[in-house]
Amino acid sequence: MKPIQLISPVDGSVYAERTPLTPDAARSACARAKAAQRAWAARPLAERIALVKAGVAKLNDMKDVVVEELAWQMGRPTRYGGEYGGVNARTDYMSDIAADALASQVVEDSATFRRYIGREALGVVFIVAPWNYPYLTTINTLVPALIAGNTVILKHASQTLLVGERLAEAFHAAGVPDDVFQNVVLDHATTEALISARAFNFVNFTGSVAGGAAMERAAAGTFTPLGLELGGKDPGYVRADANLDAAVDTLMDGAMFNAGQCCCGIERIYVHESLFDAFVAKAVDWVNKLHLGNPFDAGSTLGPMANARFAKVVRDQIADAVAAGAKPLIDPANFPADDGGAYLAPQILVNVDHSMRVMRDESFGPVVGIMKVSDDEEAIRLMNDSPYGLTASIWTQDYDTAAAIGARIETGTIFMNRADYLDPALCWTGCKDTGRGASLSYLGFHSVTRPKSYHLKKV
Repeated sequence: MKPIQLISPVDGSVYAERTPLTPDAARSACARAKAAQRAWAARPLAERIALVKAGVAKLNDMKDVVVEELAWQMGRPTRYGGEYGGVNARTDYMSDIAADALASQVVEDSATFRRYIGREALGVVFIVAPWNYPYLTTINTLVPALIAGNTVILKHASQTLLVGERLAEAFHAAGVPDDVFQNVVLDHATTEALISARAFNFVNFTGSVAGGAAMERAAAGTFTPLGLELGGKDPGYVRADANLDAAVDTLMDGAMFNAGQCCCGIERIYVHESLFDAFVAKAVDWVNKLHLGNPFDAGSTLGPMANARFAKVVRDQIADAVAAGAKPLIDPANFPADDGGAYLAPQILVNVDHSMRVMRDESFGPVVGIMKVSDDEEAIRLMNDSPYGLTASIWTQDYDTAAAIGARIETGTIFMNRADYLDPALCWTGCKDTGRGASLSYLGFHSVTRPKSYHLKKV
């Protein structure tokens, strides 16, 4: 098997290399997971919860190593301390609601009938995780899947090969059996063959639209349920009554944090004409205060993109937009670390429209286009003019207005006066080319279990 190399965006070196499992070894891993599932599900719920929380605690003990490895693997500055806040909050919340979310729904319990709907683990859950938030996105499914009584096989992105190893190391050290949670390295052909052979009872994939389509093709005819989060082009809308400073600070952070490599990052902004000039001026000032540099430097607030080829996509989108009449407002000379490769200067574009790729295709980088709108109707039309639907951020002083506008937007989550945030109590979902399925909240448990009806009669 051809080795998979992890090229560090920090310096272009080969940071890690792993050989994928052979098809026989991969099938063996799946067989072990299947064999281990019933015994794991038979353990008391409280015991499974305790082991999962202990696994996350062990992961916390690795913080110094994990944060450094993340910088080498995908470029996030070490000053941000990894993803531990979200990992811990989501683990705690999903653990706290597990008993209620997995409880049977009793219809009747009388002298003659006991009727109820139970929740049963699906079996073997396969997680195909992305590199941009490699711990958080894994935890979203890993925690509820294990708590619900499933076994899990994790395949991590080649850009973050070491993340799966660290997760497995932590959970095994906490007492989760080796066959209950396995980290594997697979090539695409073996991955698709396993899905086609019904090796898994649920597949959770976070990645590109093309990757999601490949998953669906592999699963065709198997009736294997899929959870797919395939990206976004998330909009922000600043109404005339918005708090301008708060809108600038949150939306620009949503556009630029993690070098713009966020599934729910802000990629296009629509501003009411009465605030447009002031918003743009403040946004430019905000971005010019960023510092692009080596992620190990304490002063760096923006690191390299995870791979030079990802940065090229963004550079090409910017160049195409400028050639079509867009106006760039950030001077790359202010960001001398831009090397034409993975290190990419942030950019704000005005004079943009939806004929431009930068306003239509997912950028997944530190660029945002800003358009002027005259009213809510124009903003709603433009926000919906996208093949994606993950989140939308509305800036206003009124709950009812935000809810009314949100009801008309084709998206999975509506934010009012915030952006780029996953609330574990709320369902994480999307529509259109963003994919389908649900994670987090009580629905996250429903995704990794199936209903089972009991109709018990005394004679």
